[in-house]
Amino acid sequence: MILGITLLVFMVLQAAPGDQASSALGDGASEEAKQQYRQDNGLNDPLVLQYFRFLGRLLQFDLGTTTPPAKSVASMIGSAFPLTLQLTFLGVLIAIVLSLAFGVLGALYRDKWQDQLVRVFSIAAIATPSFWLGILLIQWFALGENPMFPSGGIATPESGFGGWLNSMALPALALGIPVSASLIRVVRTSMVEELDRDYVRTAIGNGVPYREVVSKNVLRNALVTPVTVLGLRVGYLLGGAVVIEMIFALPGMGQLILNGITNLDVNLVQGVVLTISVTFVLVNIVVDLLYLLINPRIRTV
Repeated sequence: MILGITLLVFMVLQAAPGDQASSALGDGASEEAKQQYRQDNGLNDPLVLQYFRFLGRLLQFDLGTTTPPAKSVASMIGSAFPLTLQLTFLGVLIAIVLSLAFGVLGALYRDKWQDQLVRVFSIAAIATPSFWLGILLIQWFALGENPMFPSGGIATPESGFGGWLNSMALPALALGIPVSASLIRVVRTSMVEELDRDYVRTAIGNGVPYREVVSKNVLRNALVTPVTVLGLRVGYLLGGAVVIEMIFALPGMGQLILNGITNLDVNLVQGVVLTISVTFVLVNIVVDLLYLLINPRIRTV
């Protein structure tokens, strides 16, 4: 999968309009200087040769340098990627908390007014784009005479954990709430299916408290499908984090990829996209391993 990602990213960027030599040297550079730049950087070589040269650098963890002024792409990603991971982690945490709370509530009070409220919330959240929700959160909580949260930027290290959390709260909410909507429906459906199984009626008939059956058996068995969906939604969270970072002026991967696209900096765009893609693949491997913790019976299947 990672090999396919490298090929797709390479071909898409090669087909992108623009000239790398002009972007690196400026439009005022002479044609001779541009030709020399293409020759020095192998841009005149066949695409197959360029691709294998690109793979060779990746195997050495060399993502190249940016267009002048030359900077290491790896070092720039190393500075920006932790912030994107922090934002994604908070978004995942918010999505998990909301989906478990509302999904279990809707299943336990099936077809009652509590369930109807959960459905209304999930439908509204699914229809809400994260970037639009981010703008609304800024208007509601970051503007006016007494703002509760900053409208953008990241807190300085001197602000401590409280300052960091205060600056990340609105972006994380804008990222996590739309994702929680789809998870709520999955959790509710899985819970309803488990509650209708024979072992639940048997346990309750044998005198096991209903709350204990739900918390120790039903919820654990119902989490396999939601965890699968959550692993797939991490890709959306990583991609959405890039957009949310631009709205809240966070110096993460969003700023890097925007600079790379604006300046036609192929190395920078390739590095950012590959980093996010590989992270997504690794997260889904971790999700597969989590199945064993949630339901140990899978080991014998």
